[in-house]
Amino acid sequence: MRKIKKLLAMATATLMIGGLFVGCGGKDGGSTASGDPVKVGVFLYKFDDTYISTVRQSLQEIQKENEGKVEFEFIDGKGDQSIQNDTIDTILQKDIDLLMVNLVDIGAAPTVLNKIKDAGKPVVFFNREPAADVVKSYDKAMFVGTNAQEAGVLQGKILADQWKANPALDKNGDGVMQYVMLKGEPDNAEAVARTKFSVSTINDAGIKTEELANQVCNWQQDLAQTNMEAWLSRYGNGIEVVISNNDGMAQGAIAALQAAGYNNGDAAKTIPVVGVDATAAAQDLISKGFMTGSVLQDAPAMAKALYECGMNLASGKSATEGTDYKFDDTGVAVRIPYQEYTKK
Repeated sequence: MRKIKKLLAMATATLMIGGLFVGCGGKDGGSTASGDPVKVGVFLYKFDDTYISTVRQSLQEIQKENEGKVEFEFIDGKGDQSIQNDTIDTILQKDIDLLMVNLVDIGAAPTVLNKIKDAGKPVVFFNREPAADVVKSYDKAMFVGTNAQEAGVLQGKILADQWKANPALDKNGDGVMQYVMLKGEPDNAEAVARTKFSVSTINDAGIKTEELANQVCNWQQDLAQTNMEAWLSRYGNGIEVVISNNDGMAQGAIAALQAAGYNNGDAAKTIPVVGVDATAAAQDLISKGFMTGSVLQDAPAMAKALYECGMNLASGKSATEGTDYKFDDTGVAVRIPYQEYTKK
């Protein structure tokens, strides 16, 4: 009898030790070995950015569709890098499995990465792209974003096609496209690329251009509206095209144009306006003929890549393992393609 009790005790101890090792194992299938969801801190540069808020909504949908597998905590950087730094410090003190970081200031990437690296947590930077060598310095880091040049190219293509199809857009008949440019942030790589390649693509199509004015509006609709009002007062009908680095600023330009009697449905009094993001508001303006076109930055596709690659990293796997994604030539970035968006 004593032998039987001893054997039972040994068996029970073995099972307990086995269970302990299972409980200490890594992530598998999108949740912890204990069955808890993977906890993800999602740091957004600011909640009220239209595109970023759409990415946030898409991640929330993914969480609903994967109940029990992932738990997102969204943190607002309020457009202030010091706030984002402090909140990252706070989150790293918690039981967190993965960070997704939409930087306020790209220049802060080395500092942010070092914080996360010291804590040994995986991180996916997204939307605002750090230098590739910064991301490469940590084997648990990657980037998910777009090709900024591609957005500018598609903007230029939309305008070049419109210009060639409608000679009346050349209001003064000089064969030159007179335009105004609404820019995002001054040192933002995406804003710089969109500005440069939208115009160069028009030129490559054999169309001469002349910039009447440009202004950094920090992606903000109200600043764009104010500047567009001033440009209309100065140049009036001499403005033939409005190029905007994003849809928010394009909306501001259209509000100013409509108040001045343009872009209200009369083709003869419509100044082409193009943006980037193809937000719901922009799509509505395009469908009504008030806005010429935009470039779709696919927020649900961005969120899907963040989720699939991020969950891999949280599980100790390669970011792209078992997915349809591939790294570009940097070896650390996954690119979501842009798409041209015009009236159907």
